[in-house]
Amino acid sequence: MPDHPAPLTPAGLRALALRTLGPRTPLRTALGRMGFVQADPIRAPARAQDLTLMQRVRGYRAGDLERLYPALDAEEDMLPNYGFVTRAVQALLHPREVGQSPLEREHPELLDAVRALVSERAEVHPREVAAELGRGRVVNAWGGQSAATTRALDLLHRRGEVRVTRRVSGVRLYGPAPHLAALRADPLPTPERVRGTVHLLAALYGPLPEASLGYLVTLSRFGLPHLHGELRGALRVAVREELTGARVDGVRYVWPAGWDAQALPTPRGVRIVGPFDPLVWDRRRFAHLHGWTYRFEAYTPPPNRQFGYYALPVFQAERAVGWANLRVEGGELRADVRLVPGVRETAALGRGLEAELGRYRGFLGLEDPVLAG
Repeated sequence: MPDHPAPLTPAGLRALALRTLGPRTPLRTALGRMGFVQADPIRAPARAQDLTLMQRVRGYRAGDLERLYPALDAEEDMLPNYGFVTRAVQALLHPREVGQSPLEREHPELLDAVRALVSERAEVHPREVAAELGRGRVVNAWGGQSAATTRALDLLHRRGEVRVTRRVSGVRLYGPAPHLAALRADPLPTPERVRGTVHLLAALYGPLPEASLGYLVTLSRFGLPHLHGELRGALRVAVREELTGARVDGVRYVWPAGWDAQALPTPRGVRIVGPFDPLVWDRRRFAHLHGWTYRFEAYTPPPNRQFGYYALPVFQAERAVGWANLRVEGGELRADVRLVPGVRETAALGRGLEAELGRYRGFLGLEDPVLAG
């Protein structure tokens, strides 16, 4: 792995990590640049995908991705996690070989019936499929109950036999996926698929500790379940020959070779980012570069929470200085902002927070934000 020509400090790595934000662009440009945006259904104060795009898209409003999705170069799919990918990235993921599921064993004829129904129509709602083909209920991946037909749609989507056409009130609607059928007939070469995936992860989440990039590649078994060994091989080649690296405080970091760590603008202002944003996704990097441990606690029992239900990290310039819990009450945005020990509440930080909360107000379509005491 080629080493960076000049020594880097944690501050330099923090500035390099902020490269993921950059100037705000149109939505299509941001999606194309990122390639993958992680999704999450919790809305506090907005869904994860909207929080991520709000920081990168000019004039973005919560829900724009869902509203504009049918006209975008975007597909719902799985890479290291569930989210939205461009079709160029989706071409790396398919054809996807998925083993037989319990649903097929319990309802062997159901998948064929669902396939036939989807092929007859441009778009189907899960309720519509259940009404015509209902076969009772099954346990879903989270331990809850789902209609067997809905589970069949999910499985066909994971296999690339159907696509998500759009969402209505958060519910996925499905339709035929001829572009994925074409990939099954004529896929990209496997070396191109796995190398492209590793480099995508390095660019989206970098600079990363080598161990964290390895973890992302391991998670990508969800997107490329039958190519996990090939992915590990592509990771070894990338780390050894293709990515740039540097050791900072004894931790080996990697990032794309084309990045110039010496030509970055000085980070300024305040940003409040979502818990799944590429800037904070890797908790190992976060703790090393910012000196404190951030946790996502939505699923932690309330008495055990340190940060809150859906704490959003707060950045001033390149440093994470605290966290904010944002909620909407009575048409207003209320912000409970906490700073880590040692961070002073300066006038510049206060002005930056007010400006950032103003951006959130526009993002959410609300009146002036109210800072909670």
